[in-house]
Amino acid sequence: METVHGEHIAVGSEILLGQLLNAHARTVSLAFAEEGFFLFHHVAVGDNLERIAHVLRQAAARSNVIILTGGLGPTEDDLTRDALAAVLGRELKLVPEAVAEIESFFALRGRPMPEVNRKQAMLIEEGEFLPNPNGTAPGQYVFGDGVHYFLLPGPPLEMQPMLKNHVMPRLRKLFPGASSLVSRTLHFCGIGESTVNEQVMDLLALTNPTVAPLASEGEMMLRITASADNKESATQQIAPIEAQLRAQFAPYIYGADNDSLPSVVGDRLRARKETLAAAESCTGGLLSSMITAVPGASEYFGGGVVSYDNSVKSGVLGVSKETLATYGAVSEETAREMALGVRKVCGTTYGVSITGIAGPDGGTELKPVGLVYIGLADSSVCNVFKLQLRGSREQIRLRAAKQLLWRLWGMLG
Repeated sequence: METVHGEHIAVGSEILLGQLLNAHARTVSLAFAEEGFFLFHHVAVGDNLERIAHVLRQAAARSNVIILTGGLGPTEDDLTRDALAAVLGRELKLVPEAVAEIESFFALRGRPMPEVNRKQAMLIEEGEFLPNPNGTAPGQYVFGDGVHYFLLPGPPLEMQPMLKNHVMPRLRKLFPGASSLVSRTLHFCGIGESTVNEQVMDLLALTNPTVAPLASEGEMMLRITASADNKESATQQIAPIEAQLRAQFAPYIYGADNDSLPSVVGDRLRARKETLAAAESCTGGLLSSMITAVPGASEYFGGGVVSYDNSVKSGVLGVSKETLATYGAVSEETAREMALGVRKVCGTTYGVSITGIAGPDGGTELKPVGLVYIGLADSSVCNVFKLQLRGSREQIRLRAAKQLLWRLWGMLG
């Protein structure tokens, strides 16, 4: 039973110069992972015939499926076709039907086809075109020396549908019984990566399934990956490890795979038919932005107040001027009154607040940069938590918002 050993080659000097993000690497990785296919290498190479050919020879020695993106345009530095033809020792032939399709593409836009675009109708011998309804560069599928090559254009709006509609279906037919790779990612918050790692050392030593820690800003993840003859068997291998981790870290695992803190908080609010409002100082609306980035947030998010200045804290949220004078804007007392105040102003089930010093300036010995208070209020109680966060200004702001969402998720549980 042959297994997919995939590789992605991104062609384009603009990637190596840092002028363009290699987003296709992620797109191809996700597509392969969704199918349970193995993708072992990502390579980027500039617009140079010899270097592209060299990379292709390296890839062919270790991979049986190679996805090339970019280098299919009409200009002199679009060399992907030429390089693969040279590596395989095959000719490039002009296909009249392909020329006609490109001419039609331009005619629909009221323009004649530039002569240079004839280059895009050149097909590698023994290959076949992959249709591109969104551009002038058709893709190509070529098989040679035991390797399946897929050539796709660089523009994302052209490449992505071609990968989905032509490449992945063909791979499913070419490798019907291939081993499947399945991953499950668990999301943690409120606990450090080193603490988790110390408690799962035995799992980190496994070979199949494997367990790997992944760092993220303000949270962490554990990815469980299993390989088996089919997806069902691989999923069954993952299940007991996931159950063990969920039991061991129940307060900290808020979701899996595509879950996010704002989405799981929204799910719980929606299920309880409850609402939320937010008062923010140092995060400057970041928390509200994260919450409202989730589709359907209007069902449970009443609104937010960015009370950056003390006059807004007192005038809009009703924070006592005496509290501000006695304890300051960054204090447990102010955070409590902000949460209670925004809940009252917006008429919601819950009110939450963030006030702190994000830096890089403004800290003192008693109130250093990174000191943050978060408040969570409902009809009966208001809990305030003190945080001492590290990092840049943006890191402190994001970590504060995530800590609040994690606390709220737990409160709603």
